[in-house]
Amino acid sequence: MMIAAAQTNGDTASRVSGRAGFLPPPAETRGAKMPDPTRQSQGGPPDFAELLARAEALVPVLRERAGRTEELRRLPDDTLEDLHRTGLFRILQPRRVGGSELPFRSIVELVAVIGRGCGSTAWVLANLAAHHWLLGMWPKEAQDEIWGESPDNLIGSALIFPRGRARRVEGGYRVSGRWPFSSGVDPCAWNLVGAIAQDEEAGVSQPRMFLLPASDYTIIDTWHVIGLAGTGSKDIAAEDVFVPDYRSVASDQLTGGPNPGSQVNPAVLYQLPAISLFAFCIAGVSLGIAQGALEYFAETTRTRTSYYTGRNLADFVTLQVHLAEAAAIADSAQAVMLSDCEEATRLVAAGTVPSLVQRARYRRDGAYAATLCTRAVDVLFHATGGGAIYARNPLQRAFRDVHAANAHYVLNWDINGAMYGRVVLGLSADATL
Repeated sequence: MMIAAAQTNGDTASRVSGRAGFLPPPAETRGAKMPDPTRQSQGGPPDFAELLARAEALVPVLRERAGRTEELRRLPDDTLEDLHRTGLFRILQPRRVGGSELPFRSIVELVAVIGRGCGSTAWVLANLAAHHWLLGMWPKEAQDEIWGESPDNLIGSALIFPRGRARRVEGGYRVSGRWPFSSGVDPCAWNLVGAIAQDEEAGVSQPRMFLLPASDYTIIDTWHVIGLAGTGSKDIAAEDVFVPDYRSVASDQLTGGPNPGSQVNPAVLYQLPAISLFAFCIAGVSLGIAQGALEYFAETTRTRTSYYTGRNLADFVTLQVHLAEAAAIADSAQAVMLSDCEEATRLVAAGTVPSLVQRARYRRDGAYAATLCTRAVDVLFHATGGGAIYARNPLQRAFRDVHAANAHYVLNWDINGAMYGRVVLGLSADATL
């Protein structure tokens, strides 16, 4: 791996040296199985109620670590251990390999809880948990290779298709590219990358996803940002690596209905339209950030007094209205997301693949819900006044993180709103749905 230096304990190294940067662990430590005494003591995967309780218990812990997470520019080791120990990484993983295999809406709900504590932690959780879900749609051979090593293996992603090139060869593909925004990549043993695949003999090209082991790509530390700073969303690069056929699927195979993984994972969860529903996974982060901001605003406003008048701020009607407005906005976003998740699940359970218009609506609603959550945080940020700009105030981090989340392609309102409009008006979607 082309990394400048390595430490086996990045957290300690950063604290002792006083530097904000993080030196990632050596390649051989990535993907190492974390001990999970909680799962083992119960004799089976935790259900939703248990995972919800564990996530709630982490909220104050993650709030306490939020500043250190930003300084490290990736999740602290103890946070990674907590997410493994609690089973939260494996909420959508198939039960056949020890995962909880919860209904899809659970990722929105549980990620939102974690987001109340730390937006960066929620972002990494949302992505890496969703990749266990996606892997359940891959050929059995790929699933067995990765989860056979360890069911706790973490899988990153860099699904920006134009940044990758793939050439069809005997038995698979040769893949090259450099991809940005691989969130939570440092501890990952594998990575999902996107590329435009060329089949010269057939004269066709198509967007495909490829699974690469950590030994096949280089991590490039580009992650110096103002929002979601603790996600470690660095670049990765690969040069002419061979990927066997069983470690690749075409994007249009994951738009709903049976897929290469259906033979071993026949549940409805693994036949959902993954491409269009992924927006809800990370929109849950925005929801959690907004909910955390609401909690902080209400708690602190109860006892704050005005600098200028000495009056209790809780008595100001304007602040009461701003709090109500932000709460209503966040609640509306949550209702939209969960309703769509339930609808998609019902349709697939009934043997129907959601239509193109419905899938475009899911993309629209995921982006709009994230936009609503951003508006809720903005209302609270402005209502707080000058106090919100202090580094000690969690609202400034919520403000930065929620706006950073909206920069993601699937949460960008202009992109996904236009995509819905094109489909409804009878034009091509210009992207796989």
